[in-house]
Amino acid sequence: MSSPVLARPRPQYDAADLLTAYLPGSFYYSSPRGTLLADGVHAAVAAEPGASRAEAAARALADARAAGMVDPIVAGAVGFRPDDEASLVVPALVRRAPAPERTTAASAASAPARASRIVTPQSDLADYVEAVRKALLHIETGDIDKVVLARALDVTADAPVSVPPLLARLVHADPAAHAFAVDVTAPGDPAARTLFGASPELLISRRGRTVTVNPLAGSRPRSADDAENRRRIDDLRTAAKDRAEHELVIRQVADVLRPFCADLDVPEPEVVGTPTMWHLSTRITGTLAEPGDPASSSLALAEALHPTPAVCGVPTTTARDVIADLEPTRRGYYAGLVGWTAADGDGEWVVTIRCAEASGAAVRVHAGAGIVAGSDPDAELAETRAKFRTLLGALGVAE
Repeated sequence: MSSPVLARPRPQYDAADLLTAYLPGSFYYSSPRGTLLADGVHAAVAAEPGASRAEAAARALADARAAGMVDPIVAGAVGFRPDDEASLVVPALVRRAPAPERTTAASAASAPARASRIVTPQSDLADYVEAVRKALLHIETGDIDKVVLARALDVTADAPVSVPPLLARLVHADPAAHAFAVDVTAPGDPAARTLFGASPELLISRRGRTVTVNPLAGSRPRSADDAENRRRIDDLRTAAKDRAEHELVIRQVADVLRPFCADLDVPEPEVVGTPTMWHLSTRITGTLAEPGDPASSSLALAEALHPTPAVCGVPTTTARDVIADLEPTRRGYYAGLVGWTAADGDGEWVVTIRCAEASGAAVRVHAGAGIVAGSDPDAELAETRAKFRTLLGALGVAE
């Protein structure tokens, strides 16, 4: 066993300064836990498709410590399917700051840029409704209990899209979200690619022996009218369809975590809000039985949990096959995971939703909805339209 490396005192930065310092190619991540900005590449983390990224990350972190790095991390993103690409690195420089603060002050970041942008759906709205009907047939025949179907929009601008102001808008719109920007440029890409977004869904956070998971399933659009919002919240709390969908997710997440934990607390769900949506939410906490076990690192636990029924379905393998059959475009990084892990196993990973991928003048945006028995195809389509509002609003366009 290697001798422990004493962490040097970390210089304290301001969250706003790190957001301002973000440039494409950097890794940015902010959440209620704090803000992280990483630059440069000490080492890339390579793993064969389908192999454990956590094991590859552990090797890369051990090598970084042996090379003299103090408190190295692995940061980046992993795609939805086991054979999808991943972009994970040991950054050369990491700066940290507290969580972003909520502010009502006007800023240039709050106003979308005025530019010509064309929105093109990857498939017709009628095709999505028909895909939901086909998914319901799978549910009726017992093939699956739930599946999440997504659709994609391509936004084309008249000039290269600048990610920093888009990221800033997302952070200012909801400082409590898990905002991120990751360079996902692959060899052979004609232009740099950046994955960015503001996910409301915490896949796993680990601090020492404590782990926290916060699955979301069951949604309503947010209204501009307070009375209507109260009605939607009450409806979400009591709707049998949404409660059943949420229970499917919570049951599977808890089953995955229990073998790793000495104890696990699974409270009753509550309703949480984002600037565009209301969600049924359960914040699960546990105490790790063996925090020193590599299988209990934050990335290893994220791999064990992924994909949750909140973005895939039940049972997982069959639902993933249904998704591949019914969705016209491959998800790539959408509904994957993004975050960071440290050499001691601590870290934080979120589900890659409310996100987009920018390359040159093109941006692709995804949104999905959970299909269970009793789902209404038109209502599920409306849910995807509401979820698109987070990214389309930052881009200054509407579907």
